Amino acid sequence: MPATDPRIHTDLAHLAALEARARGFDFLPRQPVGSALSGRRAARVRGRGLEFEEIRAYLPGDDVRAIDWKVTARTGSPHVRVTREERDRPALILVDQRQTMFFGTVHAMKSSTAAEVAALAAWRILGAGDRVGGLVLSDTGLAEVPARRSRAAVLRLLSETATRNADLSAVAPVVADAAGLLNRALQRAANIVTHDWLLLVVSDFDGADDETLRLLTGIARGNDVIMALVHDPSAHEIPEQGRIVVGNGRMQVELDLADARVRRNLATVGGDRLKTLVGWQRHLDAAILPVSAGEEAVPQLLRLFGLKPRRSA
Repeated sequence: MPATDPRIHTDLAHLAALEARARGFDFLPRQPVGSALSGRRAARVRGRGLEFEEIRAYLPGDDVRAIDWKVTARTGSPHVRVTREERDRPALILVDQRQTMFFGTVHAMKSSTAAEVAALAAWRILGAGDRVGGLVLSDTGLAEVPARRSRAAVLRLLSETATRNADLSAVAPVVADAAGLLNRALQRAANIVTHDWLLLVVSDFDGADDETLRLLTGIARGNDVIMALVHDPSAHEIPEQGRIVVGNGRMQVELDLADARVRRNLATVGGDRLKTLVGWQRHLDAAILPVSAGEEAVPQLLRLFGLKPRRSA
């Protein structure tokens, strides 16, 4: 048995084991009809690009759309332009392990859910033959793993994530500059993803502001951006009775959920953040994947990608 409950604190062994479950979904352009990446925004998900290889004479069975009419006119015989798929589309995964992520009321902490989503994505991207790297954001800094097409790179990313996850505690202080931490991480991501990358941000986007939007907009001009918004059910489904204790690592306060004002304020905190990100889609060609910490990550991802969860053996 694991030394800790992975729903509260995950570890490298748990994240590595998710490789076997990273199947049935991908981040390529062709998506099932029900996928959150289908439609207008998914059409811009580039996947692997095409590189020119050669011009050669037309052969029976060639796609007529590949005919190079300039060469055909110059030579007097039909010629086609041959392309090949680029070897990979590099991906960068930014996973949030700040103290604000150490919260959960139903199934798991947001921090552990984010770690699992990042692990599943990393394994799937590597399985598709692409390079993958990452940035692990915590209150103490930013850990960077260069993109490589190797299991060692994925395991290093997962190890960095598990280390930051283990540092989270209900009594650890929260850094006040939440927006600054997130934006500095996005600025570093912008320096890494040059063109035709996939940037997957797995976070609750606590502290997101106008500068966050500016950075994401700049990245999205030449890359694909997917925002996995990790949230807790309490942000949308506030019970009408009971009490909840919240704190910032230095102080704690007990809230009475029977108080309508308390329920309204709690719902506003989570609801406004989601509304803000959805509103950003007017400026960003990016997809939002809402991931709840209230249930397992794997079946959620399958649903978000328009697939039916597989039955356990």
